[in-house]
Amino acid sequence: MNTKRDRLRDLAQLFLRLGAAGFGGPQAHIAMQLDEVVVQRQWLTTEQFSEGLAICEMLPGPASTQLGIYIGYVRAGQLGALIAGLCFITPAFLILVFLSWMYFRFQSLPQLEYLFLGISPVVVAIIVGFCWKLAKRTLRDWIGGAIAIATIVVMLALSINVLLTFIIAGILGLVIYGPRMSTPPNPPVNSAWLLPLLPTMSLTLATVGVPGEVLALSSFWGLERLQDYALPLASFFLQVGSFIFGGGLVIIPLLEAEVVDHLHWLTRTEFINGVALGQLTPGPVVITAAFVGYKVAGVVGALIATIAIFTPSFAFIMLASPILSRIRRSPWVRAFLRGVTSAVIGAVAAASVPLAQTAFTQDTVVLSGITIAIAIAALVALLRFKTPAWQLVPAGAVMGLLVGTLVGS
Repeated sequence: MNTKRDRLRDLAQLFLRLGAAGFGGPQAHIAMQLDEVVVQRQWLTTEQFSEGLAICEMLPGPASTQLGIYIGYVRAGQLGALIAGLCFITPAFLILVFLSWMYFRFQSLPQLEYLFLGISPVVVAIIVGFCWKLAKRTLRDWIGGAIAIATIVVMLALSINVLLTFIIAGILGLVIYGPRMSTPPNPPVNSAWLLPLLPTMSLTLATVGVPGEVLALSSFWGLERLQDYALPLASFFLQVGSFIFGGGLVIIPLLEAEVVDHLHWLTRTEFINGVALGQLTPGPVVITAAFVGYKVAGVVGALIATIAIFTPSFAFIMLASPILSRIRRSPWVRAFLRGVTSAVIGAVAAASVPLAQTAFTQDTVVLSGITIAIAIAALVALLRFKTPAWQLVPAGAVMGLLVGTLVGS
């Protein structure tokens, strides 16, 4: 009765709507998908949905996006997975490209600077809050805490590739938490690693030519940059998309170390502002890749970066679904995960330090104090009152505009 074409059309309509209205972060996305596909439409049973969610949470990448791809796969096969995922991502991509154009077009206006005076400390608070919540959920012993602290020290003191740090932590997890060891019950799984891909991901990300100074803004379409930057953008974000452990904000240390410190595609201020703009979209945080791509090679660069960073998510679900259920139950995969997740906490915490320095270092002591106060207030709102990030960012913008107008003028 329901033809394949009908199913594909229904998937496209549903996930376009969810992608355009999915403010509130991944948990809101998952709750909306549960209501739509299990409660209202009965496309999946509760057991199918729970199994799909467990699979997606063990994979690197944004779990809520992968869940949409999984729902499309169950409902209408490979083409259904592709349509559901693309429709879910597209609204956030278009919004962020528009915001990126606005940001770089009016970057020199003092009013925009005042907006980000309040937004930047809110972003720092969101990152710190993410670390705190992930640590509470996943650290179950002192060894995990020690791995996280060691990662912070290594990331701040040494210029070590983030991916290499994750791999070392995963190997430690195999040694410490492997099935031959007597360990406490496994913590909740929120991401994982496909071991056969390990050798390919050990490549350093800084394999592209590094400019001597910060890259200038591309033209709107960016066609003049494609010859030099299309392949580096695709290669870089393909690798990043394969290593987003623990949630979308894990993209921050991966991106910051490369696009700011090594490749010099963005300044640190542009980077933290780009993360903030990503928080304003209804999509996953990793859509921030479009902001980087826009700076490097315009709209086409944003498209390349977005396709590349989401490609692993599509590949894992569309190509590996039959074996993922078995993989997620493997004690070796779970042991590797425990080590990597601890390192993720440390890496994100370490990445917040230079971002905090950028956000809190202002022209006057008064402005610096106000930005610190905004960050503390945002952190309290996030942890104590569970205020979603997409509401905190506009509130920070309003505070920044008021403060900048009154104090900065």
